[in-house]
Amino acid sequence: MSGDHYFSSQPASRFTPKAIRVRLSGREVEVMTAPGVFSPDHLDTGTAVLLSAVPAPPATGQLLDIGCGWGPIALDLARRSPEATVWAVDVNERALDLVRANADQLRMSNIMPVTPEEVPSDVRFAAIWANPPIRIGKDALHELLLHWLPRLEPGALAHLVVAKQLGADSLQRWLTDTLGEGYAVDRLSTDRGFRVIRVLRIPAR
Repeated sequence: MSGDHYFSSQPASRFTPKAIRVRLSGREVEVMTAPGVFSPDHLDTGTAVLLSAVPAPPATGQLLDIGCGWGPIALDLARRSPEATVWAVDVNERALDLVRANADQLRMSNIMPVTPEEVPSDVRFAAIWANPPIRIGKDALHELLLHWLPRLEPGALAHLVVAKQLGADSLQRWLTDTLGEGYAVDRLSTDRGFRVIRVLRIPAR
């Protein structure tokens, strides 16, 4: 899509929604996608790797999907933890509309599709899962992660999936160096060319 990016707030491409079938939380479901959002034709490999590697999310609390796209991670979180509140965050208004439609279609009332600015500043997260938007550029990606990761609750985990060829190892080193002693950063798994990076906010003693 020339001149159009999934990280645009208002994609320039025509809105032509379509239904696809994907497997989330162990069952096949039908969801709506459209051009102008990330991976509109299928569940992308990185997200599939993340969802197969992460442990069960907390049953309650505030959960976060950074860069939600049409919503596969948020939908998976909401199905696994129906008593939790899932914040599906994206700058792309079309993506948020699709998440709303998919949550309604799948009868999930615990998803909050919002722009970053709409998340109250006092909300802290019991878990963060994300396939972060690497292609926004290193500086913007670092700024994004430093905005959200410090909002983990003490003892909470973030899981990020990043392609090895797109700098997963250097991002892991940067997170370790930048977050410092209050966090533990390691690699949970490697699969199909993707790393799942785990970030623990260490509880105060």
